[in-house]
Amino acid sequence: MPLILDGNRIRDDIKSELKPRVEALAAQGAPPGLAVVLVGNSPASEIYVRNKIKACHDLGIYSDSITPPGTISTEELLATVRDLNQRPDLDGILVQLPLPRQVDTKRILEAVTPAKDADGIHPCNVGRLVAGLPGPRACTPAGILEVLRRYQIPVAGKRAVVVGRSDIVGKPVALLLLHEHATVTICHSRTTDLAAVCREADILVVAMGKAAMITGDFIRPGATVIDVGMNRIDSRDEVARIFRNSPEKLASFDRRGSVLVGDVHPLDVVEKAAAYTPVPGGVGPLTIAMLMVNTVAAAERRAGVC
Repeated sequence: MPLILDGNRIRDDIKSELKPRVEALAAQGAPPGLAVVLVGNSPASEIYVRNKIKACHDLGIYSDSITPPGTISTEELLATVRDLNQRPDLDGILVQLPLPRQVDTKRILEAVTPAKDADGIHPCNVGRLVAGLPGPRACTPAGILEVLRRYQIPVAGKRAVVVGRSDIVGKPVALLLLHEHATVTICHSRTTDLAAVCREADILVVAMGKAAMITGDFIRPGATVIDVGMNRIDSRDEVARIFRNSPEKLASFDRRGSVLVGDVHPLDVVEKAAAYTPVPGGVGPLTIAMLMVNTVAAAERRAGVC
């Protein structure tokens, strides 16, 4: 049986490590603070924000939830972000995506001061990542590296293939792997013979948003597979096809009306990989954990303790 890379366990370990750091800052009168900006009324985004606020509460991090209406303009939201930049009680600012169509997302994200960029995606911080300089890292990619490190999976000298070239996962995780001395290939929608390229990977990271697309034909026997995808399947026939008529999965679908599936085929990965992240419970829990890491680290820089 392959090794299951348990993101929940790593998340709990990270939170345990952060608690004394938060307590030390609070004892100095400088507790970490995080603002989350949620525009409009997206049920999925509201769940994500609640989970982030809960993580702050669990750790003793001050949190502030900013909820402007979905009709807000780019200029109005820019003013909100600029106000947050000036607040001394905040070390991190996170703008929950996606934003409404009328808002210029790029301008909003670039308006966050780099020192308070809790998501690690400001161009200045991306530049620091490219140069190998310290700074906040994109949360999901940083979480992936934590999985590899804490499970002592060798990276240096290994072939790593990243499927997906987004600015928030694919590109930064490729850079992080490169800094750990992996030989990295980035694949995307125009990659020729994707399966053949993926089969070269000792470490296969998949972040493409297509349910169960990466089948056993894409996986080198004995590879480590990191599945970033979170796809909600609301078709019973599709659940039956992917899970090969599993009574357990079909019963789960009947209870909930949907099933979560990653970008990697959930049965094929068990047959081919030496280690893999499950969906759910793999990479997902680490995204919020690394958001907390970025916020605490920013507070420590402000307090001059690091």
